[in-house]
Amino acid sequence: MMRGKSIQYILSVSIILFSVFIIIVVSTVLYSRFATTAEENAFRNSQQIVDQVSYSLENNVQATADLFNMMYHTISLSGDVDSETIRRQLETMMSTRADTVSLALFDEKGQLVMDLPNVTMKQALDVRSEGWFQSALDTPGHLSISLPHVQNFYKEQFRWVVSLSKSITINHNGKTIQGVLLLDVNFNTIDELSDRVSLGEKGYVYILDESAGNIVYHPQLQLIYAGLKDENVELALKHTYGSFIDRTADDTKIISIQTIGNVGWKVVGVSYKNEAMTSISELNRSMFQLLLALILIVVLLSSMVSRRISRPIKQLELSMKNVEHGNFEQTAIGEGPLEVWQLADRFNIMIGTIKKLMRQIVTEQESKRKYELEALQAQINPHFLYNTLNSVVRMVGMNKNEEVTTMITSLSRLFRISLGKGKSVITIADELEHARNYLVIQQMRFKNKFDYTIEADETALNYATLKLIIQPLIENALVHGIEPSVDKGHIKVKVKLDDEDIVIEVSDDGLGMSEERLKQIMTGQVTSSKGSGVGVTNVQERIRLFYGQMYGLHFDSELEEGTTVTIRFPAMELEQAERRDQAE
Repeated sequence: MMRGKSIQYILSVSIILFSVFIIIVVSTVLYSRFATTAEENAFRNSQQIVDQVSYSLENNVQATADLFNMMYHTISLSGDVDSETIRRQLETMMSTRADTVSLALFDEKGQLVMDLPNVTMKQALDVRSEGWFQSALDTPGHLSISLPHVQNFYKEQFRWVVSLSKSITINHNGKTIQGVLLLDVNFNTIDELSDRVSLGEKGYVYILDESAGNIVYHPQLQLIYAGLKDENVELALKHTYGSFIDRTADDTKIISIQTIGNVGWKVVGVSYKNEAMTSISELNRSMFQLLLALILIVVLLSSMVSRRISRPIKQLELSMKNVEHGNFEQTAIGEGPLEVWQLADRFNIMIGTIKKLMRQIVTEQESKRKYELEALQAQINPHFLYNTLNSVVRMVGMNKNEEVTTMITSLSRLFRISLGKGKSVITIADELEHARNYLVIQQMRFKNKFDYTIEADETALNYATLKLIIQPLIENALVHGIEPSVDKGHIKVKVKLDDEDIVIEVSDDGLGMSEERLKQIMTGQVTSSKGSGVGVTNVQERIRLFYGQMYGLHFDSELEEGTTVTIRFPAMELEQAERRDQAE
């Protein structure tokens, strides 16, 4: 497969393939480790949230039980439950908790002895048929806590409550009798504690009675009663604590369980694995970006190494240097790899056809390479990058997150266009986007010392232009027109189609410039170390080299009035411009 291929090709392909293989293997191992860690974190976070809910509910239930016991002992130790003193004490106790609804004391025959507050009860009510009443009498001394239910023995009151009941010995009308003490507590408190929990966008927490398997609370209880939703309570009933995977439904769920010991309830957290594992998706994107970056580095390094190994090509380089020094009778001798043979043959053919035009072509090409190299190497001036990043740091310190996002986004787009794929020809739309991002950055750096407008004919946006010809003119307007002025300035960029030419105007209302100053700028005697580093002279020369001497820049400036710079070049489709650029 490698027969007839160049040494540089063989070395480059071998190094790249081997490196990519190693990178993929390492990335796969790291991804597996990270995915496992992310899953463990998802389980841990879900369990911690459920534990916190369980702890809060347990404290709430315990506080309610403590209040009940306090009332219980107050009534038990009283001489007569009909005493007004006892009633005031109980009212004071009830006022300490906002969620207490009512307190009622019944004798063993179900007759009401005392109630707080004093509300009219239903006439036909027989509390002996209530589950809490029988439970209290059947298990003396045991505090019974009911499931949430509608309070149904007061007229015109239908509250959602949890009932605490316990048998009690009381003194009533001079007699010692058995009775049942009932405290109803508003269920909304427990509802709110559970409802505030967030387990992702779709996750939720529900409460289960472990003795009967009944659902005490569920945010979607109506859907369950309507048969539109199923809950896998069997899995929750099997375990008292821990996190488990539930794959019975279409979406895989993480089930976290904790038991509330003092009431016999279980807090069950349901979170969806695809939500909890969002970090895996982020990891995928990061790993993909890292792979691309590493592959790019490997390609560059392999190219460097292969060039160093391909030393036979140096002989051809020496022959080219002789021609560069004026010895047009020099012929290249092909030796070594395939590239050397091919380059030597083409070099000899080229020498025979361009001897008469060589001096002029060499001069133009060297000038063109010089300015292109300068444009490519000086696109990102260190001072400009430093000042921009320094502005970002200051805005981060002032918590200006939106401004930080805007500046970093504009800076990244500026880099993408100015460095993108090494092309020197782009569309006018991209050139305007580059200029707009530069203006956004400078506007934020100069704290809105100026504003700007960009106008363009829609028909001109898809035509081609040399890269980085508008931004240096904006930089010139800022440095020499807007920045020295005490007033707020305005920069306007306008693009229009004039017959078969593209006309771009960059104008400002700054201080303006004298003719002497304009000459200094056009000859490159005045430059700015604060900007991007691509000078006005560079723009002029590159336009004339690419389009011809009749095209380029034209300056109109008046002191205290402002400056307008006009760029003119022929309208050319992008593919046509790219072919010309490749040909040159």
